[in-house]
Amino acid sequence: MKWITRERPKIDRIACPWLIKNFVDKQAEFIYVPKEQVFEKAKELEAIPYDIPGAQYSHEGKQCTFDFIIKKHHLSDPALVQIAQIVRGADTGCFELAPQAAGLWAISAGLSYNYPNDHQQLEIGMKIYDALYSRAKFAQSEKHNWNPVL
Repeated sequence: MKWITRERPKIDRIACPWLIKNFVDKQAEFIYVPKEQVFEKAKELEAIPYDIPGAQYSHEGKQCTFDFIIKKHHLSDPALVQIAQIVRGADTGCFELAPQAAGLWAISAGLSYNYPNDHQQLEIGMKIYDALYSRAKFAQSEKHNWNPVL
């Protein structure tokens, strides 16, 4: 299945492909185009538009597209629910939702600056979300325990 959204991805437009590829459609292909071309190209390419106003897969109230995909596809993994809160906080500027939200925003902005090619940025971003998932799923109890001041 093809998925299409606005070019120059940040938070949701990298988090959603990670979620889709890992939990919804392993064969998914992602396309980035200028925002004014998303719906036209979606029809032409038979792609599902996402994370753009007017698309079925988009923000809903205070929730972002990542949240919508979790709900739509009945994903209940607690690690995904935790990541959703981080993504929502980063994507909506509500950094108080999760301590990691501001850091995720900063990393995403840096990726966008460092990788002008959207697909290169997606490739690197997917690894970041793999790491977030691993932390949420397997390393939740791991704590930083070295304090050089003491």
